[in-house]
Amino acid sequence: MAGSRALTRLILASASPRRLDLLAQIGVVPDAVVPTDIDETPLRDELPRLAAQRLARAKAAAAATPDAYVLAADTVVACGRRILPKAATEAEARACLALLSGRRHRVLTAVVLTAPDGRRVERLAESVVGFARLSEPQIRAYLESGEWHGKAGGYAIQGRVAAHVRFLSGSYSNVVGLPLFETASLLRGLGYRLP
Repeated sequence: MAGSRALTRLILASASPRRLDLLAQIGVVPDAVVPTDIDETPLRDELPRLAAQRLARAKAAAAATPDAYVLAADTVVACGRRILPKAATEAEARACLALLSGRRHRVLTAVVLTAPDGRRVERLAESVVGFARLSEPQIRAYLESGEWHGKAGGYAIQGRVAAHVRFLSGSYSNVVGLPLFETASLLRGLGYRLP
């Protein structure tokens, strides 16, 4: 249908350059990027899975518009039931790395997609990442790189920390910040035309 292109506008409800890069990897370029300003503080005793889902839904709602698809996601790094912060300070990043050193943790990303007709679908991806034991000089070197800033769990797997990842089960793109298989499935399922 010649006029259907107008209905396929896609808004990404995220300021993350990593999510833009990941979408570009599968040939998807959003028509607009609408960063949302929501409080991402976990609720008291909130489970990691529920936190990711709640925040992704809130981002989708904040960017909602009746004439476009809206894609939102939230990534949570969890060690057991504990949700690790998006590191804002070097001290936070150091605490995260010390906790993750020598052990496995989970990365959960909730993806929410709304369609122009109001339908909403969502998926949750979960990956398991295992770090080697990190020495103090290794932690210090990573902190000096600055890659940790604003990253869930205090690290970016696509950066220097990759040298210390000894195990990964599940979606790599999920750990970066957007599970591409699940995202593409949602887009197709609601009628968004992928390249």
